[in-house]
Amino acid sequence: MANINDFKAVLKGGGARANQFSVTMPFPGFAAEGGETRQMSFLCKATHLPGMTIAETPVPFRGRTLFIAGERTFEPWTTTIMNDTDFAIRNALERWMNEINSLSDNSGLTNPSDYMVDAFVDQLDRAGQVIKSYTFRGLFPLTVGQIDLAYDSNDVVEEFEATYRYQFFETNTTT
Repeated sequence: MANINDFKAVLKGGGARANQFSVTMPFPGFAAEGGETRQMSFLCKATHLPGMTIAETPVPFRGRTLFIAGERTFEPWTTTIMNDTDFAIRNALERWMNEINSLSDNSGLTNPSDYMVDAFVDQLDRAGQVIKSYTFRGLFPLTVGQIDLAYDSNDVVEEFEATYRYQFFETNTTT
């Protein structure tokens, strides 16, 4: 019969902590004015480690269905960002999206390599050391969320979400 000591023995490092992470977002040159990548590593309040799905492909055969592995798909990646008074990260994201598709005339960059970047999220241990790394390849923003404003929002720092699409991800254990 398992006991608490057996459980403690298999819970390495006391368990990974959801509040120990770092996001590195290297903004494209046309969107950055300087410092946004460093600010993002501090002001990204929340994100998630990516999930993935391998679809099933049904193959009918004589009244039965054989299921084989299909294609892998990736869900969009989302970050929650605290807004500071210079709007540096939000402005960089707005410039990035405007280069992809201009607000005024629906023109924009056509070569994906001109607007896609690789972004990174690291899971840290309690000493700040990286214990798991994810690299999002070919990433670009899909949405920059609204910022709610209200007279009764005292003692609150503004936040907004940004959602990104990427082509695939790699980890420090799968590359």
